[in-house]
Amino acid sequence: MWGRKEEPEISEVLDQRRPSNVEAMAQQHRKNVSNKGLTGASALTVRQSIFPIILVTTLFFLWGFAYGLLDVLNAKFQTSLNITAAKAGGLQGAYFGAYLVGPPTYSGWLVRRFGYRWTFIAGLCIYGVGALMFWPSAVYRSFGGFCGSLFIVGSGLSTLETSANPFIATCGPPRLSEFRLELSQSFQAIGSVMAPLLASRVFFTSADPNDLSKVQWTYLGIAAFVFCLAVVFFFSPIPEVTDADMALQAEQCSNLTGYQAKPLHKQYKLFFGVAAQFCYVGAQVGVASQFIKYAVESANISEAAASDRYAIGQGLFALGRFAAAGAMMFVKPRWILMLFMTMIMIFIAAAMGVYGNAGIAMLSLVLFFESAIFPTIFTLSIRGLGRHTKRGSSWIVASVCGGALFPALTGLVADNNSYHIAMCVPLVGFLVAFAFPIFLNTYYAKELDGFRETKIGYADADGTIGDVAHDERRQSALNEKDVYLAEVEV
Repeated sequence: MWGRKEEPEISEVLDQRRPSNVEAMAQQHRKNVSNKGLTGASALTVRQSIFPIILVTTLFFLWGFAYGLLDVLNAKFQTSLNITAAKAGGLQGAYFGAYLVGPPTYSGWLVRRFGYRWTFIAGLCIYGVGALMFWPSAVYRSFGGFCGSLFIVGSGLSTLETSANPFIATCGPPRLSEFRLELSQSFQAIGSVMAPLLASRVFFTSADPNDLSKVQWTYLGIAAFVFCLAVVFFFSPIPEVTDADMALQAEQCSNLTGYQAKPLHKQYKLFFGVAAQFCYVGAQVGVASQFIKYAVESANISEAAASDRYAIGQGLFALGRFAAAGAMMFVKPRWILMLFMTMIMIFIAAAMGVYGNAGIAMLSLVLFFESAIFPTIFTLSIRGLGRHTKRGSSWIVASVCGGALFPALTGLVADNNSYHIAMCVPLVGFLVAFAFPIFLNTYYAKELDGFRETKIGYADADGTIGDVAHDERRQSALNEKDVYLAEVEV
């Protein structure tokens, strides 16, 4: 069900004719591709993958921008519709709840059945429809309508993530997988920073607090942009990386990684990664949703001043992503994940006990070290999945639904105690996520390091390593050598 039959058997992969990476780039405009077929994209070079990655990175900015508007809409609706903070939290529930529905079902099926290009286009169209639905919701001042609109927006964005995250991770040399996704997701962080700033100064500037017309026009503009972007993706050159390509790549790396093809139910690293991602995202959103109230309580400052502190924290988050991406060129990603999770545990615990500006600084540092966690958990979890890469990726994206649970629990504790004590809820989520890098460094170090050491996608004297043309040239050279030695012996 939902595309399971679209995954190839390893025997099917090895018995196929292997296309070259040149053929993979030449067939970028085909309507769809069989997930069981090889395309040659398992050995794409850095140069071949640059343009597709830049194009898909715009989707991460779009996702970050949509997420950044959530908190602003939350406050806007509390004032305009005269609703409680708890009810306004339904916006986050609708947005993140969509992640529980889409990736394990239709989104995951789309990416396996039709490939990345059409999943990108479908996600953008769903997002555009959700943005258009804000217009009638604002006209009728319907909070339920806004929740429904955000659910559709979340469905579109979850579909985009189901395709964008694995595409960035697999499009190009495998040793740079973590670096590529970390760098692309850095632009998601920029979108999250820009959205509230533009919302407060440009989009929602009406003097009348009950006026929702700016919300209507803002999302109409977003819808127009999204539909135009779908057209761009239709005509753009995007290579297709299939599960068959990933299975072949995993087999080619097996001498370094010890890879062995396993059924999905034995992919224990993936299951732990899903649980870790669920708890981490929930904890991250829990911290973000209560940061302003925490700052007001901690330093006795106004909400406006607390919002400025939160903007600084978001800036640190974006900076942390770029810093982590740079570090991954020199340091093993599993070590970076371990370091950043350790720092999160230290500073979230400190934030619970420290008051004043020092407490705000502790929580801001939590945001900085949160930066690398999501993309690193994602890429390390799908390492070595081979023919299960797309399905495993959809499960990890589905775990983002943790963001629908933890903020409500954090708010519940805050209502009955204090915002400092409420940080114990994210602390528990971070603790579960913290166990994941310990697990990786203990049991999967050789496999993860092997993928980092492989030279697939890099060039040597015979061409691009891992490409069929490279193997044919090398085999031809060996045959010529054997013939020469035979002649010498005669």
